[in-house]
Amino acid sequence: MHHFSPQPAGGRLPRMPALVAAALLSLGLAACTDSVAEQEAKPDRPVLVAKVHFEEIVPERTFVASIRPRVESDIGFRVTGKVARRLVQVGDTVAKGTPLAELDETDLRLQAEQAEAELNAARTALSQAEAEENRSTELRRRGWASEAAFDRQKAAAAEARSRLARAERSVELTRNNLSYATLTADTDGVVTATLVEPGQVVAAGQTAVRIAELGEKEAVVAVPEALLSRVRQGEASVALWSDRDRRYAARLRELSPAADPTTRTYLARFAMPDAGDEVALGMSATLAVKGGTGEKAARLPLSALFNQGSGPALWVVDRATGAVGLKPVTVVRYDAREVLVTDGVAEGDEIVALGVQKLDPAQKVRVVEALAY
Repeated sequence: MHHFSPQPAGGRLPRMPALVAAALLSLGLAACTDSVAEQEAKPDRPVLVAKVHFEEIVPERTFVASIRPRVESDIGFRVTGKVARRLVQVGDTVAKGTPLAELDETDLRLQAEQAEAELNAARTALSQAEAEENRSTELRRRGWASEAAFDRQKAAAAEARSRLARAERSVELTRNNLSYATLTADTDGVVTATLVEPGQVVAAGQTAVRIAELGEKEAVVAVPEALLSRVRQGEASVALWSDRDRRYAARLRELSPAADPTTRTYLARFAMPDAGDEVALGMSATLAVKGGTGEKAARLPLSALFNQGSGPALWVVDRATGAVGLKPVTVVRYDAREVLVTDGVAEGDEIVALGVQKLDPAQKVRVVEALAY
């Protein structure tokens, strides 16, 4: 029986394992070479940066304000009477001396005529008393009148002179009262309220018309007790509801020393020296008061904040080398689009502002000044 051997002719064994190993080694080296080449050819990632700048934290508090005049006068008649006419309306601009309202002058004219009649009677009585005094003086000089009769005539003449002076003062008073029947403006201004109507009987001193002087305007606010110190020391500005983009400088001019018994707030008046004609009386506004605390923080974009559960951090860029590093930071406040950082970064550092979730510490970056679309 013959046995056949699998050996090929010549007695050489196949080298299949060695060939397979060589092939695998060649493929591995090629893959490593391709990976290194790909890594070397990978471009730097462009990033938009923001520069860190620390400044004092200035919390801002706002109050609802109303625009009021600095001086507003309540004007009323100086005599009692019935209103005959009201000559102005709310919103009218008046000059000093402009008639505002008139009273019925009937009774006042009668009083003036009565005073004139009494003045004439006093003059007549004085003339008679002086004539009798002269006669009594002549009779006494001749010895035909007694000393007592002379003294009586002299006293009667002095009384007549006093009655004449009183009648003259009475005439002046009634003339003044008659002139008071016409209410006039004491200063240039605008009418803000009319409190009387024709036919109404008013008392002396009762407010008839309210006039605001044409001068400096003020923002009036109610301040809670807890914010009094901030209002006293802070920097204030006013923005009208009709034009929120424009701000007017404001200065605290007056702060009520006592709280309102109902609201428990303090009335504060802020002068607005730069307010022009576009700021109308009665407008609504927002008064903002800033007060420094001494603490400094950097205001940075909210999109720059990176947090994967280990706390907030920022990617800091080295512009010279293109390297990035993640630094933990301390956040004191979050705003709608910004974040306030007090610690973790230094003044002047450049941090990545957008796309922080896609960064890798081993990757190089390239700083760009603006986004391109």
